[in-house]
Amino acid sequence: MRDTWPVVEAFFKNKGLVRQHLDSYNDFIERRLQQIIDEIGKIDLDIEGVYVKLKRIRLGTPKAYEAKEGQVDLWPNEARLRGLTYSAPLFLEMSLVDHGKEMPPEEVYIGEFPVMVKSKACRLYGLSDEEVVQHGEDPLDPGGYFIINGSERVIVAQEDLVSNYILVEKDERVGAEVAKVFSSHGGFRAFVVVERKKDGLLRVSFPSVPGQIPFVVMMRALGLEKDRDIASSISEDREILDDFHENLLEEPEVRTTKDALDYIGKRVAVGQPESYRKQRAEEILDKYFLPHLGTSKDDRIKKAYYLGRMAKLAIELALGRRDQDDKDHYANKRLKLAGDLLENIFRLAFNNLIKDMKYQLERAYSRQRGLQLKSAARADVLTERIRHAISTGTWPGGRTGISQLLDRTNYIAAVSHLRRIVSPLSRSQPHFEARDLHSTHWGRICPVETPEGPNCGLVKNLALMAEISIGTDEREIERWLEKLGVRKIEKISERKEETAVYINGRLVGIYEDGKRLAEEIRQLRRRGQISEQVNVGYKPDTNELKINTDSGRIRRPLFVVENGKPRITDEIIEKVERGEMNWDELVKQGIVEYLDADEEENAYIAVYDYEVTEEHTHLEIHPLTILGIGGALVPYAEHNQSPRNTYGANMAKQALGIPFTDIYTRADTRAHFYHYPQVPLVYTKIMDIVGFDKRPAGQNLIVAIATYGGYNMEDAIIFNKASIERGTGRSTFYRLYETEEIRYPGGQVDKIEIPSEDVRGTAGLEHYAKLEEDGLIFPEAEVKGEDVLIGKTSPPRFLEETGAISVGEKRRESSVRVRPQEGGWTDMVMLTTTPDGTKFVRVRVRDQRIPEIGDKFASRHGQKGVIGVILDARDMPFTADGIIPDIIINPHAIPSRMSVGQLLEMIAGKVGAMLGRRIDGTPFSSVPEQELRKLLVDLGFKSTGKEVLYNGITGEMIPVEIFIGVCFYQKLHHMVADKIHARAHGPIQVLTHQPTEGRAREGGLRFGEMERDCLIGHGAATLLKERLLDASDRYVALVCANCGSLGYQKKGRKVCPLCGEDVEMHEIEISHAFKLLLDELRSMGLSPRIRTKEKV
Repeated sequence: MRDTWPVVEAFFKNKGLVRQHLDSYNDFIERRLQQIIDEIGKIDLDIEGVYVKLKRIRLGTPKAYEAKEGQVDLWPNEARLRGLTYSAPLFLEMSLVDHGKEMPPEEVYIGEFPVMVKSKACRLYGLSDEEVVQHGEDPLDPGGYFIINGSERVIVAQEDLVSNYILVEKDERVGAEVAKVFSSHGGFRAFVVVERKKDGLLRVSFPSVPGQIPFVVMMRALGLEKDRDIASSISEDREILDDFHENLLEEPEVRTTKDALDYIGKRVAVGQPESYRKQRAEEILDKYFLPHLGTSKDDRIKKAYYLGRMAKLAIELALGRRDQDDKDHYANKRLKLAGDLLENIFRLAFNNLIKDMKYQLERAYSRQRGLQLKSAARADVLTERIRHAISTGTWPGGRTGISQLLDRTNYIAAVSHLRRIVSPLSRSQPHFEARDLHSTHWGRICPVETPEGPNCGLVKNLALMAEISIGTDEREIERWLEKLGVRKIEKISERKEETAVYINGRLVGIYEDGKRLAEEIRQLRRRGQISEQVNVGYKPDTNELKINTDSGRIRRPLFVVENGKPRITDEIIEKVERGEMNWDELVKQGIVEYLDADEEENAYIAVYDYEVTEEHTHLEIHPLTILGIGGALVPYAEHNQSPRNTYGANMAKQALGIPFTDIYTRADTRAHFYHYPQVPLVYTKIMDIVGFDKRPAGQNLIVAIATYGGYNMEDAIIFNKASIERGTGRSTFYRLYETEEIRYPGGQVDKIEIPSEDVRGTAGLEHYAKLEEDGLIFPEAEVKGEDVLIGKTSPPRFLEETGAISVGEKRRESSVRVRPQEGGWTDMVMLTTTPDGTKFVRVRVRDQRIPEIGDKFASRHGQKGVIGVILDARDMPFTADGIIPDIIINPHAIPSRMSVGQLLEMIAGKVGAMLGRRIDGTPFSSVPEQELRKLLVDLGFKSTGKEVLYNGITGEMIPVEIFIGVCFYQKLHHMVADKIHARAHGPIQVLTHQPTEGRAREGGLRFGEMERDCLIGHGAATLLKERLLDASDRYVALVCANCGSLGYQKKGRKVCPLCGEDVEMHEIEISHAFKLLLDELRSMGLSPRIRTKEKV
């Protein structure tokens, strides 16, 4: 069969790279937003006969509010440049109902809602590449993020255990069997647990009821009073009933529903009257116990049967009839995407808005004003709550880090960030199973791309062709099941020997042959009669059929195989390649279908077409698709030791490249731009699809593997000076500085101007030399550390030193300066206004970075190193043809790391450079090694890739052959210029008088405990004193010779606070930190005294 790669290309042409976020957000604004409004339905007021009816909700087009013009159209790039939030107004139709009479509906503005870039609500949606460029955007930008206060933020997908499914497990510590379910309904999650203790007694626990409740009490509270009914809700099986029987003897005094409700009521409303206890217990049962089954009184019997099923599963686990559920199996996981997470926060914010509206309307009514809906809805209640959540990443429920700043180091970093999945497990505990690669990750989650360190295995990335279900209506499937002959049952004990059929964990009925039913549902899906979002999995060991229609399942596409023949043929692949057939048609015609982890348990999948037999049900589309975007960039990855691929994938995200083409119309806080990026000579097939070839990050260098003088020990690199002079590894670093004229209470304002000499804190005139008369620096000015970019003065801080009687206010200097240890040229000066109408200035400074000793470089195989020496070209070794390597890496870097892929890449790069064409190094389908070696021989080289080199210093032939080839190297953003740090004198902390900490604050270098031990060991006492006292916080204190209190100086005279002025005072040398301790002790009412003796 032909190469199936065109099908993968068709998939990406149709889906793009971040489809999952866009689909989820679009689904939210089109469907779920209205659902939330319909769920709430109305606002009840404490005014008799009056309530507010909620109707249609509508999201407008993105707008910004200007102080003068009012609302104006907003495009994403303007939001970035001016630090605005890219959001659209929300309008809700409401009408007042007064004693049954409905007023005409009004459309009320209720707030702003953030718009995801490139979603259906975005202005860029559906525009051509040319139009996108006109609006200052990069046509390859995938979208899928938000712009909040000018910064790009991603809502990262959150991995979660599946809701509304019963999972069973053994609790080894107490020797109990547990059946648990996360019952979620309308944004509320109730964790319900049925626990079977060692002695066979069942206990139930759920939210808002302290402790555990006996199972039988719960069943009676839900309306099953008779023992016979309780037993039959669990099972008709003798063995199970024998195990359960002990429970019926428990709590003998609780016989009726009333007794049971009172039993629960005593737990939740201690010491209250009986009627209130009963009402409270009923409320809790309806609201907090299994809410997904309903929250009304009529749903209680359903809940009882569901609870019976949970008990049955716990007992079956104890009897060894079923296995524990695997929490790490991807069938038991769901992903929460941008849409789901925004739904949570919107529901919360909207409820706040309703509470606020209720209060406003009731207040207006009590003051005999008319009820005005438009003025009652205060829009900022909703707007601020949502904006705050996305801008800080803090979600309700105390979860942090949900939204993150989009990583724009390079194009791959941004795409990878948008495809990330985070597991909410704590970083501190060693959850080994959760971090492990699971067999169900195949084709869904990249096995390579995960961070090292505490997040290893908890932060993951989507595999290439994984997609996430949006979900479909389960009622449609239920109707089909009735047609197919599924008989409805209420309780699990009616099942007998037949297959139990579940939809999203809810028992719907029984069918005689589960395997056949599963096959029939699959055929319906392949014929397009039911939604392709539906998946079905049959479990023969427990005779259960699971049908999934919910959202958040990772699914992967596969070719369908029928009767030992794949449905995909060479003709279809050719049609796809010519563009006559697209991805959706392949899915509609049943050639390709999506499987989730449940359905994949029933599939038998061939990896290559020549492996297909009669038994196979599916065929992989392409073996590369088990990797994610980062992993698929590593050529010959299957020849490397696995951690090297992980390092390679992670370092591709730190490489400097071209992050976006609209670099001159953006203002990022920090950005790197690589000067002469090249397309890799050894490519992988994914590069073209992802767009790596259009936004590359690295250069093809001639690499020799040799020691050559030893300056490349421990992974260092010997660099050719001539290569650097020709432009290898050059990049520009951009940093943004900004300020605005803030308005203070009391009419005070900041002013952007050149500070005059009478302003407090004005520096020397040379610092302001490059400012023009408006206080802004001119473009293309050369600046160095501490130079002023924007002159600014501010009002005095709460009339500090001026005292209460201020003699003409003295403004203070608050200019924006270049960071110390940085410099460059001013690249852009932008003057605009904030939405409040105040002046807002941004200055971008650029700095050219030429590779120097200590800059970090890496190949795509996790071989990273810093420059150890830059040699003149004349001192570098050369081949007989006069070829001089650009870099020399150490041979010791290869054997222990087993990164054979790099050696193959170097041979392939050499062949590609000589033939003038690119070589395919795609994992699992690359040009084989034998062919490369044969080509090398044809080109007149040795098949080993080694050559004779001559010493550049002596001119002698080096007596060993040296491996030399072409390899793609990346410059990483860890540069010496950003890390070098030293200090003599400098700023100190106000409180302790010790030097500040950290490079950004020009801090000192900590002489720590171990360094101190070292000096003590050497007996270097004076040096020790100098480091820990003289160079830190030496302080000369005055001590009263009489009483030992700390004194002070007053008008040149020494004073003791106890003995007065005319006393002998001693000057002692102490650490200021010690003086601080004495002060703190004094504040606690202790009076420490210092005894002094004369130095003899």
